[in-house]
Parts: sequence; structure tokens; C-alpha cells
Amino acid sequence: MNKMKAKYVNPYTDFGFKKIFGEEASKPLLIDFLNAVLPEQNKIIDLSFKNTEHLGLTELDRKAVYDIYCENDKGEKFIVELQKAKQNYFKERTIYYSTFPIREQAEKGEWNYSLKAVYCIGILDFTFDDYESEPEKSEVVHTIKLKNQNNKIFYDKLTFIYLEMPNFSKSEEQLNTRLDKWLYFIKNLEDFENIPTIFNDEVFEQAFEKAEIANFGQTDLDKYENSLKVYRDLKGVIDTAFDEGKIEGKIEVAKKLKSKGMDIAFIIETTGLSEDEINQL
Repeated sequence: MNKMKAKYVNPYTDFGFKKIFGEEASKPLLIDFLNAVLPEQNKIIDLSFKNTEHLGLTELDRKAVYDIYCENDKGEKFIVELQKAKQNYFKERTIYYSTFPIREQAEKGEWNYSLKAVYCIGILDFTFDDYESEPEKSEVVHTIKLKNQNNKIFYDKLTFIYLEMPNFSKSEEQLNTRLDKWLYFIKNLEDFENIPTIFNDEVFEQAFEKAEIANFGQTDLDKYENSLKVYRDLKGVIDTAFDEGKIEGKIEVAKKLKSKGMDIAFIIETTGLSEDEINQL
């Protein structure tokens, strides 16, 4: 199937992800998705979008990753990050991002250090390669908290949840939970020709409507096609490098990314090479 002729948007593109989850009109979809990811006791009633610029100090951060940053009615903060390809320091960057919503809670003058919870949710279009045994190796949902040597939670207000999309392989008949439905939707959206019968409620009807390419105006269509090209170029170069064990051949990867017109800061982050080394290629 020609992907440009797809009926629905690719949700792994920056544009597609924002269209489905990151616009004001998409708020019911984002709330439903986050509630499917979070434990029952952490249900979100309402969200407000916050300025994502805090999360990226350079133009690169906006290009490489589309982050959604929002706050619920209890003042808890949520970063939702789409990660399209393996990169150096992926975990470090997620940890770094989590410090912004923590630090911005500081109050001037006398302050008792009381903090609201922070959740970092990563939708990964790849699998971690440092899990060597089961069940971690094939799990879809990885939930990380600060724990002590006895596996007791030391601090329960900082949670990282990673969704490894390649590990999700359920068929339509196997979908049991709300999260199963969302993961099936994200993973297969670009290949759907019609709405599967399992998506028979208002939230998913709205999601499909927002994702339908025929509903885009020319401006959005141009933005999407550009976003799709970046996604494919990036994924092709980096995935090939990893599959062939060439990520240590950083110069080769850097050359390919440079030839695709990728931002130099992104190439630095992906390969670990310095700006001088990249400029000399």
C-alpha cells in the first residue's frame, strides 16, 4: 500500500502525533489515553496544556521530539514524548526533561519543598536494547520509580512510563483493556482503510476524524508530508545503522543524516560526534 495514499495520518510523525494528542481540541483524546496508561487511582479529570519550550533549550529539541506538556486539575505534571528512533543518551534526556516540571514548582521566599507528582510518558518506536532477559525484553509497558535496595518505593511522585511499540503484537480479537485499544490504534492507524468495529465509542470516533488526511487543508497537508519525509529519512538511517551494528560507525551515520539535511544539533545528539567533527565530513 502506498503510504502517501494512506487514509489516516502516521501517528509517529511530529505532525500526526500533535494532531491526535497535542491540540486543544484533542484534549479528550489525551485524557483518555493518559488514563489508560496511568493506574486507576491516578485518573485525570481535566488537563491544561503548558508551554513546551521549557523542555527544550534548543531548536533541536522541538524538531527531534514532539513533547506534550500538560497539568491536571490537581497540579500534577505530565510530559508525553514520542521517540521515533534510537539515539544516544535517550534515558538521560528523559531524566533531564523531568527536572523542569520539578524545578518550576519552587516558590519564592519561604517554601516547604512540597512537590506535585511528575509523570514522563514515552511512546517508543523502538525497543530498549539493554534488557537481556524476560519478562523485560518483551514487555510493552515499562514503569520506573525511585526505589530502595529492598524494592520499596522511596519517592512515589516521579514516574517514568515507557511504551515499547514494537513489542505490542495483539490482534483486534485480543484487545482487552483501554490501553490495548490505544496501542493498537497508534501501531496500526496508518494501515487502517476503515474504522475497525472495536473502536465504537465517541473518543475513538473523534480520534479517527482528527487523523483522517482527507479532513486536512492544504497547509496541514504540506506540513504532514514534510513531517512524514523527516520521519522516514530519520528512521531509515538510524534503524539501518542499529540493525547492521553500525552505530559505532558514527561517521557513516552522521554523513547520512547530514545528507538528509538533518539539524546539526540532532546529529550531535544521535551520534555523539562533536560539531567540528561533523562539519569536517
